[in-house]
Amino acid sequence: MSTEVPPTVAHLVWTEELIFTGTSGDTHIVLDSASNAGPSPMQALAYGLAGCMAMDLVSILRKGRHDLRGLQARLTGRRNQESPKRFLAIDLHFSLTGNVPRKAVERAIELSREKYCSVWQSMRQDIEFTVTVEVSKSSS
Repeated sequence: MSTEVPPTVAHLVWTEELIFTGTSGDTHIVLDSASNAGPSPMQALAYGLAGCMAMDLVSILRKGRHDLRGLQARLTGRRNQESPKRFLAIDLHFSLTGNVPRKAVERAIELSREKYCSVWQSMRQDIEFTVTVEVSKSSS
């Protein structure tokens, strides 16, 4: 029996210039078009996508009892030069540390991208999206 996922509610209040304070549940954020007081909306989207997939990888690899000791994600998004300045291509690179088989990492990425990452599934599917990964057994 599945339970209904509650709606995500974000409340924004314009404070000055192009700066908004936001709340969603018990969390708070400042969005700033100029990226000074906080991330721009596009930066927040990039954080959301990278974070969603990174969290999926950690969850999937831990459930598989792999020796994951560290994970970093770096997202680079190429944007349209004219409005709307949406993402046209996204490169997401993961650096993992630990004794984790590459095949398990690739499977976790596939599961995240195709099934679990709600952020990616919510974005336009015509965005070119490349994911790469490197795995090292130690942090040195």
